[in-house]
Amino acid sequence: MSASAVHSLWTTAAEPITKIDAPEFEYGQLAPTLIVVGAAIVGILVEAFVPRKSRYYVQMFVSVVALAAAFAAVVALAADGYGTTKARIAAMGAIAVDGPALFLQGTILLAALVGLFTFAERRLDPVAHGNRVDSFAAQAASVPGSESEKAAVKAGFTTTEVFPLLMFAVAGMLIFPAANDLLTLFVALEVFSLPLYLLCALARRKRLMSQEAAVKYFLLGAFASAFTLFGIALLYGYAGSMSYATIAQVVDGTVQDVNPALADTMGNDALLLVGAALLVMGLLFKVGAVPFHMWTPDVYQGAPTPVTGFMAAATKVAAFGALLRLLYVVLPGLRWDWRPVMWAVAIVTMLGGAIVAITQTDIKRLLAYSSIAHAGFILAGVIATTPDGVSSVLFYLAAYSFVTIGAFAVVTLVRDAGGEATHLSKWAGLGRRSPLVAAVFAVFLLAFAGIPLTSGFSGKFAVFKAAAEGGAAPLVVIGVISSAIAAFFYIRVIVLMFFSEPRPEGPTVAVPSPLTMTAIGVGVAVTLVLGVAPQYFLDLAGQAGVFVR
Repeated sequence: MSASAVHSLWTTAAEPITKIDAPEFEYGQLAPTLIVVGAAIVGILVEAFVPRKSRYYVQMFVSVVALAAAFAAVVALAADGYGTTKARIAAMGAIAVDGPALFLQGTILLAALVGLFTFAERRLDPVAHGNRVDSFAAQAASVPGSESEKAAVKAGFTTTEVFPLLMFAVAGMLIFPAANDLLTLFVALEVFSLPLYLLCALARRKRLMSQEAAVKYFLLGAFASAFTLFGIALLYGYAGSMSYATIAQVVDGTVQDVNPALADTMGNDALLLVGAALLVMGLLFKVGAVPFHMWTPDVYQGAPTPVTGFMAAATKVAAFGALLRLLYVVLPGLRWDWRPVMWAVAIVTMLGGAIVAITQTDIKRLLAYSSIAHAGFILAGVIATTPDGVSSVLFYLAAYSFVTIGAFAVVTLVRDAGGEATHLSKWAGLGRRSPLVAAVFAVFLLAFAGIPLTSGFSGKFAVFKAAAEGGAAPLVVIGVISSAIAAFFYIRVIVLMFFSEPRPEGPTVAVPSPLTMTAIGVGVAVTLVLGVAPQYFLDLAGQAGVFVR
């Protein structure tokens, strides 16, 4: 074989490239994300250039304005028809602008705004050294218990970096459910995960426990990200493309342009099945479904409570949005393969979360297992594989996120000498000591339990109805049984608060500033409105339930 023949094996004559097309970006349609990213970058500059005593107010102002402006941009896009008739793929095919994306982005932005108020709360702890303190470490870099930490506390430092970190997390969450190719999906996953790992480690009290939570979350999250990335690589190998639409066409067998390389891998179902399984596994980790839920209780318990509330609400919304898009847009051709697996995951998640929650003695761990059970209920809607399934999941996520942030905001108020009193025994008799706080928490618990006239009932009803109509009636039966088991431990907490004697050395209820009051008030209002008059919001979710491809 001559040298020239060998040479021609790996080179072909090609036209010389004269010009590279500039990428096209629809800035208007990407405005919500761009506003939040801009605010995050401004927040970093504020940390660098604004004097320490003004930073808290400047960061707070920048974050609130950005989240409100981004939400206004989402509403403007929806009003302009981008959720329905004008739904399209933007940013060179990387991001979908459609009903589910806009609905989920709006939910994430509102949840982040309410969560931000709990981040900014500075009146719960007694004033230390003449300075108001928040839930976050005075100086994150100092070793817990060291002289430098004591000096930082004495100087009244506050970690205002939490605001730009929150904004970066929100930016990643906005892109995650709207991603329209696998690479964008992975980048968004990392953009919102990394700030959350950091935020989990920044608790002012119980710092070692907080750092342990962050390390667990980081290590398990890195594993999950690795699975996701491996799944992406296998799917790319199968379909020869990162784009959702192209992969869906290759899975369906409707692809037009088949080159010899693609023809070789298209028939290889092992690549497709293993790749899809690994990718879905990464997303199930983020939503906290059994058996990928191990991180949830430890991280929820150790992280600063405002972070736990934000993370429990917003991460679920973003991850379920991405999971829906993946299953409904990319892998509808694999429905017969993924539905039985999702059935199994939903069943063990509903029952596992509800049964293990009964044994918990810490209020934050109890809410963590409750969130695992809720992931199972939402999966029932995902399994429906009908337009009603999508809209019911969207509604449930919106309802669930505000109840969760409100519940964790109430947890921050019940305090003793060591900070938050999260052990259940400390909550005994809270209804007599502080009837209003106990009543508000009872409303949230009833919503979690799915009692009628709360948003939890409307959400569960919508999800179970969609699942039953989608042919998953046995799943609904198991869901109802799980709800009954879960109702037991929610009502047990209510009984503990109202029908047991308060302990003389029990915790006190802090008087919060208007910030936390707003967060709790919004939670109660959403819970009752979505419970008593859910139709408008169900219709809204119904209109938003169609994916663009």
